[in-house]
Amino acid sequence: MPRSGASSISFPAFRGTTRRLILANLFAYFALLLTGALSRSAAEWMVGVFAFIPGVFLHGALWQPLTYSFIHLGVLGTAMELLSLWFLAGFLEQMHSPNWVAGLYAASVLGTAIAAAAIYGVSSTLGFSLPVIPLYGCFGGIFGLVVAFGVLYGDMEFMLFPLPIGIKARYLAIVYALIAVAMLFGEQRMYAFAQLGGALAGMIFIRLAPRRGISFAFSEQWYGLRNRYYRWKRRRAARKFEVYMRSQGRTVRFDGNGKQIDEDPNDKKRWN
Repeated sequence: MPRSGASSISFPAFRGTTRRLILANLFAYFALLLTGALSRSAAEWMVGVFAFIPGVFLHGALWQPLTYSFIHLGVLGTAMELLSLWFLAGFLEQMHSPNWVAGLYAASVLGTAIAAAAIYGVSSTLGFSLPVIPLYGCFGGIFGLVVAFGVLYGDMEFMLFPLPIGIKARYLAIVYALIAVAMLFGEQRMYAFAQLGGALAGMIFIRLAPRRGISFAFSEQWYGLRNRYYRWKRRRAARKFEVYMRSQGRTVRFDGNGKQIDEDPNDKKRWN
């Protein structure tokens, strides 16, 4: 559980959703690296196809909001992203279910892409120039994890490596947000706006999603719908049986759940 005092950074267990996300990103990184070693043009083609480019996405590349987070180009940037993903996702997975963490990450990644597409579309409509840069990397998902970390466990303190400085999680999230806001006034405003979109998506997710994850909520809704359907079938069968018994000279009654109501409480013969 989180501690109130400052603590040095220690990476959580490498398991569950955290392990799957990191291994998937590593596989994609080395696949692109190997492709670039064999053919530079093929690697550039892969980046153009799978990175998120708003204009290309709006013209039919609907897979890009799901694939851009697996495109990594630099060794140092990739290492920092994956270490951050390991620490944040692993910590949250200790407190929540793997499905909850996966849903939070996916919502943040999609929110980042939606924000980038939105600001691109608005700039094109209003006619002002916006430098368009392809989005790649899992920065959007990480920003959503940072927001969840800061909101849910804001009082937890840890040491900032390599500086001997303690900082609370909520202040770390605020620093990230302020950096993104400052970047809105620079050349990479689309990138910064996309980051804020990922943060907003993460915030919405932790406010609205159930603790056990989106898939659990969908399964609960599905089972509830199925049970309502079966109760409706039972009530309909009960009404048909009432009509049939009246035609046989007997009167039976059923309650709202389709269960027989006995006229004689001492009668042990029940229709279940």
